[in-house]
Amino acid sequence: MSAEEHILVIPRALFDELGAFQGFQPDAQRYLDAILAPEVNFFLPRGPAENDPTHKQIIPYSIFHHQGRYLVYKRGGKSGEKRLVAKQSIGIGGHINPHDEREDSLARTTYFNGVEREIAEELRIAGGHTNEVIGLINDDSNEVGQVHLGVVHLFDLETDDVVSNEDAIQDLRFVPLDELVANKDTLETWSSICVAHLQTRG
Repeated sequence: MSAEEHILVIPRALFDELGAFQGFQPDAQRYLDAILAPEVNFFLPRGPAENDPTHKQIIPYSIFHHQGRYLVYKRGGKSGEKRLVAKQSIGIGGHINPHDEREDSLARTTYFNGVEREIAEELRIAGGHTNEVIGLINDDSNEVGQVHLGVVHLFDLETDDVVSNEDAIQDLRFVPLDELVANKDTLETWSSICVAHLQTRG
């Protein structure tokens, strides 16, 4: 039997202290600096953490853009988050695990190692890209959102040559923002929140 996965969390109390919000928060740097401080984040077993709203799991949520279009896909049956299966999504996300840690730092290095690992596991991307943290997502209106805090990364790609690297990511394609807006009802909650913010960016 394999050991249980451990995931990076912060206390819910820290999130409340920083200023709890519902929806999208564009002041990413202030929150990120605080939650990636080594003394405040730590790893918990995933099983208990999924049902423990006294902690927030830190989840990088990466959006991919190329020349006015955004990557969208459907979560397949092998998705790690069963409560989101069959939903449309524009975000590639995943937990930060202890094997992302490096000797120099638990905090920022661990987090960005986790972002790079998760993307490499789930997608094959040709060409270069830029990566910008554009905000955070919180949604306490449902049981998934109550135990997660999303950090939204916007990847601007040199090419739309992107393919799925695992079964959980299906029907992958690039679509314009207005199509995402028109189909917001088919999106998982975090993706819908992101689309609303992308509309404000122009």
